[in-house]
This record gives sequence, C-alpha cells and structure tokens, in this order.
Amino acid sequence: MQLDPTKMKDWQIAEAAEENMKTVYQLGEEMGLDKEELLPYGHHVAKIDYAKVLDRLKGRPDGKYIDVTAITPTPLGEGKSTSSVGLMEGLGLRGKNVIGALRQPSGGPTFNIKGSAAGGGLAQVIPLSKFSLGLTGDINAIMNAHNLGMVALTARMQHESNYTDDELARRGLKRLNIHPKSVEFRWIIDFCAQALRNITLGIGGRMDGFTMQSGFNIAVSSEIMAILAIANDLKDLRDRIGKIVVAYDRSGTPITTEDLEVAGAMAAWMVEAVNPNLMQTIEGQPCLIHAGPFANIAIGQSSVIADRVGLKLADYVVTESGFGADIGFEKFWNLKCRFSGLKPNCAVVVATIRALKCHGGAPIPRPGRPMPEEYLSENVGWVEKGTANLIHHIETVKKAGINPVVCINAFYTDTKDEIAAVRRLCEQAGARVALSEHWLKGGEGALEFADAVVEACEEPNEFRFLYDLDVPLRERIERITREVYGGDGVTYSPEAAAKAEQMEKDPELAKLGTCMVKTHLSLSDNPNLKGVPRGWTLHVRDILTYKGAGFVVPVAGAISLMPGTGSDPAYRRIDVDVETGKVKGLF
Repeated sequence: MQLDPTKMKDWQIAEAAEENMKTVYQLGEEMGLDKEELLPYGHHVAKIDYAKVLDRLKGRPDGKYIDVTAITPTPLGEGKSTSSVGLMEGLGLRGKNVIGALRQPSGGPTFNIKGSAAGGGLAQVIPLSKFSLGLTGDINAIMNAHNLGMVALTARMQHESNYTDDELARRGLKRLNIHPKSVEFRWIIDFCAQALRNITLGIGGRMDGFTMQSGFNIAVSSEIMAILAIANDLKDLRDRIGKIVVAYDRSGTPITTEDLEVAGAMAAWMVEAVNPNLMQTIEGQPCLIHAGPFANIAIGQSSVIADRVGLKLADYVVTESGFGADIGFEKFWNLKCRFSGLKPNCAVVVATIRALKCHGGAPIPRPGRPMPEEYLSENVGWVEKGTANLIHHIETVKKAGINPVVCINAFYTDTKDEIAAVRRLCEQAGARVALSEHWLKGGEGALEFADAVVEACEEPNEFRFLYDLDVPLRERIERITREVYGGDGVTYSPEAAAKAEQMEKDPELAKLGTCMVKTHLSLSDNPNLKGVPRGWTLHVRDILTYKGAGFVVPVAGAISLMPGTGSDPAYRRIDVDVETGKVKGLF
C-alpha cells in the first residue's frame, strides 16, 4: 500500500504500516540482543532487561550520541519527535546502525490539543495505539508509586491528629509533627485536569482524613518520573525514591518517604518500569521508549538507562530533549549529561519556516483554530527576522561545546527563497543546515539531514557545563537567565527568596542541580513574547525541592504543573472500530 501523508491522516498511515512491521523477536535479533534480554509484551512491543545488556556489553565502546532539540515552538509544536524519527530513518537508509531513545507520551496532550508524540507522516513510531495509550504501563506505575506516597502522608497526618504519642507508639509509630502548611507533595493524574489543580482533602468526620488544601499535578511532572529519567539502575532508583521530600515538620526539618516507611513499597511499583520499552519506526529502525515529556515543567528527557543501552548496541543513538534548546536542551546539557557522564557528539536544532514567521511578526497561531492565512504565502522578511530566535538557540548549543546541526523541517508551504534565507543566516552563525522532508518521504527525504549529522559527529567537540555545582543557586539561575534565555536578570517572590537563601546555606541542598520551570512558548517567562525578547527579567515565584531526583526546581512566571484541557480536545475525534478493536483518530 502506498503511504501518502498528503492524503492520509497520521493514524491511517500508522495502521497501514503496522501490517508489515517487524516482530520484537526480529528487532531483538537485528539489535544483537540475547533471547533472555528481550521481555515481550505481545508481538510488537517489548521491554529490554537493561541490566543484562549493560553487563554483557560493558567493554564495548559507545556509539555516537545525538540530541535533538528545537527553536522556541509555536503552540502547535515544531515536529521535533517527527524529526528525530526522520533522522533515524535517514541514518538507517544510509546503512548506519541506529537506535532511537525517545520519551513516552503523556495522556494529557494525547487526549488534548497537541496529540501523541509518535511523530507524523512517514516518520512515526509504531504501533501507534500502544505507544499512545499507556504502552507497557510505566506512567501507570509512576502514578501508583507517587500516589501511594501521598496516601502514606495523608494517613499519617490523620493518625497524628487523632492519637496521642502513647497511642501512636502502640501502633509502632513515632510522631513526625508534619506541618499542614508545609506539605510539598500533591496527587498526580495523567490528564490535563485543571479542575483538580486545587482541592480540599478530608471533608467529613475525623475518620475521613486530615482536612487541608491540596491538588493534582500532571503525572509526568512527578519527581518519580524525573528519577526514572536519571537513575542508573534499580538500586539507584530505590535510593532516590527514599530521599523524596514530601513535607516539613513544625521545626522545618524535611519529612521523606523513608520517614513515612513507604519508599520500599513505592519502589516496588517501579520494578518493571525501570526496563526500557522497545518499539520501531515505520521503516523498521529500533526505538527505545522510556521516561516522559514536558521539559517546561519537568526534566523532559528520555532515560539515562535507555541511552546507555542504545549506545552499547548501536553506532548512532538519537535522543530528544523537550521543547526548545532553552528548556529541554539546557536540562540535557546541565542535568542529564552531568548525572550520566555521557557526552554528546552533536545536537540538532529543529526549525520550521512557519515558526520562524511567527517569531518574525506573523500572527500567533491558536490551537484548535485554522492556521492564519499569513502562513500560507511567502514572506522572506518575516523568516529572516524570526531566524534570530533560531540563531539564539544555535549559540546556546555552541556554549555547551557541541556541534550544532539545523534541521529545516519542511512543509509544503515553504518556498525556495525562505529556505535559502534560513540556510544563509545559519551558516553565517556557524551551523550546518539541512533541509529534511521526512514527513513526506520518510528516510529518503532525510538523507541530507542524516549526512549532516554524520559529518558533525566526526568533528571533535569540547563539551562543558554552564555551571559547576559549587556555584550558589541564585547565581546559577542568573547565569541560565542571562546566558540561555537572554534576560537581564532575576527577581524573586519573598517565599522564593527565603527558600533560595535557606538552600544555599544547606550543604546538601546547595550541591543539587537546577531544573528550571518556565513557559516553552518564549525565551522569556511571558509566553506572548516571541523572537528574542530584550529588556526583561525572569520572575521566580517558588522553588521546589526534588531531593530524590537530585535537583531543586525554580518555578518562573505563571506556569502550572497541571495543564488545562482546551475547548476542542483530541478525544472528540478518537474512537474504536468495534469490529477490529483498532483505535482510530489518534494523531
């Protein structure tokens, strides 16, 4: 069957491609996996026993390590996942041994406006329904582990409010004196559920829980997801879960999941989830799916474990960081690479002509509405002006000492003069540039892209972090703001300033990494400021402690850890064919 993205929807292409996809047994054999290292979940999805693979191949040199990031996206995204898959397909068509290491999509965007993260057109990960609807249950395990911690916390608060010290002692408990207004933990759910952002717990009698304000965050923002992304193995994951700070007592001492005696049970939920998932592209390249998205409110990286497995099995590993280089790449650079010790050979910055127009002055697209007419006709001036945003991200990559490659993710509305303008300006900025038509043509359309990446990987680089861990927290935030975002400085709410001062005095907290939370729609903390904003300051309103994950989380601007569902969500168009059981309408 001829697959034509101009005439078929993404889910229709995926469904047709799935008729001829490889079994996981074929993939495993092609990857060089031993039989016992493959843990099938049906015929076309599996987990990989990472511990056995890494032990068997510990003496093998690593392959080339490629991170895919992007410019500041429009509200509709810039095809970063599509470009990652297209690059895998292009490298595969060039005869390269390549493996992808991508993130599992969240149910929030899948059923909301953005859709799944499987790619698009002829550059997709399949099977699409499995990928989009829970896969092997990793996010479900994270939700259960996280919410079990919340159950333990709220139950303990109820019992401490109902019983004397002697009564607690008879039950084998020691009073923790948890301060109800110093609770850090909240519940999680894997949907965009704005109605759950703020809730009241314990309404009823004394046996109905401790009455207090609480709420829900989206599942992928959980510290346990961050731990899954950066853990080296199950032991590391278990140790980190025990360090999660859920609240503080009345004297300001942190209360951890270990204090609640729930850390082991939380880790029990994660035993299977620590193994990466194995899928494939439409053209049959293997792809490891592990950890989750949302680099604007989380670390937003595929797992260190998946990357390590891929680097031992393949000559090229393509991984992806969420959103733009100011968000996902900065965390890949200063957090993930620091935790893993891995050094990338190349970083790809994905850009679309339509996004460059948006940064150059075109009307901002609105999710759920038709694309403005201005994006359907040539405007080289807008493209040239908007390329300033792309060059800003190129410079960010270069500050890490990494070789940048710009991928122009082609759309049918792009013109030769618009593409030529981007090439000229990016080459002047010292970056390789490749036009890629992977959405329309798959690997065949990504050959120029693949060749540029191979060339960049062969050049030496001088990878370096933006800051050392002995740099004080507020100085790090200032450096990220000025060097990565282009801001003039940082202001703090009284609460955030007090927390920062306390953290800088604590020898343990002072050495943690810094995981910024900020809008992905602008280099600034204001989503409406496009291009490269000037004359602005970053406002940090709160700072969270993710002690288990190993970083503190400054929260800037008005961003929420629980996104909202829009008025025209994707779930309105998703259904099931009751005769075949196949899901239709996913995108």
